[in-house]
Amino acid sequence: MDWQQLWTIASAPDNVPIVGLLFLVPFYTWYGFHTARRNDRLIEQLSRNPDLAKVHHRTPFAYREDWPKSVHVWPYLLKIEFLAAIIVTFILFVWSITLNAPLEEPANPSLTMNPSKAPWYFLGLQEMLVYFDPWIAGVVLPTLIIFGLIAIPYCDVSPLGNGYYTWRQRKFAVATFCFGFLALWLSLIVIGTFIRGPGWQWFWPGMAWDHHRVIHEVNRDLDVIVLGWFGMKMDQVMGSPWVRGIFGAVVCGGYYALAGFAFHRLFVRFKAEVYARMNIIQYATMHFFMLTMMALPVKIVLRLSFTIKYVWVTPWFNI
Repeated sequence: MDWQQLWTIASAPDNVPIVGLLFLVPFYTWYGFHTARRNDRLIEQLSRNPDLAKVHHRTPFAYREDWPKSVHVWPYLLKIEFLAAIIVTFILFVWSITLNAPLEEPANPSLTMNPSKAPWYFLGLQEMLVYFDPWIAGVVLPTLIIFGLIAIPYCDVSPLGNGYYTWRQRKFAVATFCFGFLALWLSLIVIGTFIRGPGWQWFWPGMAWDHHRVIHEVNRDLDVIVLGWFGMKMDQVMGSPWVRGIFGAVVCGGYYALAGFAFHRLFVRFKAEVYARMNIIQYATMHFFMLTMMALPVKIVLRLSFTIKYVWVTPWFNI
């Protein structure tokens, strides 16, 4: 095991944010859930005691009668923000003095780095290029992420949980965000940083990066595999673009139909109160973005476990 390679990656100046992310994100995730649990206990306490709810200052700290219900921005909030700005500025000064900027020589088209990696905040997109066409991974999916974030306040109109941490009142919203941001987006960044090596091949932590490594994998499209079961040869499938297009459309449509039906049953059963607040357009919008988000881990599993490259192949795009 070559752990020196792992240290070389982690100590690179442009990977410092990733190393910090590995510690800061779990800590603040724990802190957010810890605060949410304290608020949930307070909400339950105030719901059982209406008289206390009339005078309580609505913070999870120990109740004192002389505390006001509202806290003014000045001086309380601004003092905290000013102190935080000083600390962050000091950290940036130390960071810029102790670490060299990750600048490299001018680009040379005849000498390409291997591996050639994007900045850490684009590594998630670069990792998605393994599973999708470039225009889908680089244009369509980022656009859907942006529009999905814009659609959150339109789909989720509940006033509960605005301005304070809570898990009990916003289980679906919090769980969805944690899955999309932590389990999907950040995991792709970590994979692109520590796992992908020369040739964008998969190297587990501790494995030496062998630039001459060759992997004998045959990535096939799903239509070639399935239609081959019915007696069609590879050259026949490859030479029939309409057959491939129709097959992929049926598979993708079937995914949205079956997964959508299963998601609808679960959502209505466990989140009936959220479902009752939505109209048909809000529910359809939320439904579409949820199924599209879940399609990413499905495609990752198909590629890494079954070496399936594309599910839907057309002359214009591949999924």
